[in-house]
Amino acid sequence: MQLAILDRDGVINEALEGGVTAPSDWKPLRGSLEAIARLHRAGWRVVVAMNEPGIARGTLDLDTLVRINETMLRRVTESGGVIDAVFFCPHAPEARCRCHKPQPGMFTDIASRLHIRLDDVPAIGDSLNDIRAASRAGARALLVKTGKGFGTVGSSELDPDVPVYDDLYCAVDAVLGSNHA
Repeated sequence: MQLAILDRDGVINEALEGGVTAPSDWKPLRGSLEAIARLHRAGWRVVVAMNEPGIARGTLDLDTLVRINETMLRRVTESGGVIDAVFFCPHAPEARCRCHKPQPGMFTDIASRLHIRLDDVPAIGDSLNDIRAASRAGARALLVKTGKGFGTVGSSELDPDVPVYDDLYCAVDAVLGSNHA
């Protein structure tokens, strides 16, 4: 099974200050829906892995998160793609749980549930937390310049070996090209 793990805000949809807190806030980034559809047509499974600290902080409730993700899933489906699963950490960073990125727990949970190794699984994110979580779990971290990505590219903490792409569409181009799909 070929699998890609994607962050949501800043990778698939516009990242908002304070987070996406309503279904109407969810706006896809240019080319992101098409990128997910391309992965699906090439036989890839797509999983979303995201931090949702607004749940712990009380700025987002679970029902609203479900409706936001339903909006995303519907829009992806309308574009010919499929997101096979959505994983999220509901904790605030100060909780120091194992699932909040940059910790690898969400990624190791994905691997465990899907009975796979993450060795060559591309994990596409826009922040140092995304990159660190993927790397710590053994996945192949890729950075996009959308969302927080443009600022992340300039960080001295970014591993220079992490490939950087303009957006999800370009990252998927590279992923599919490297797998001859």
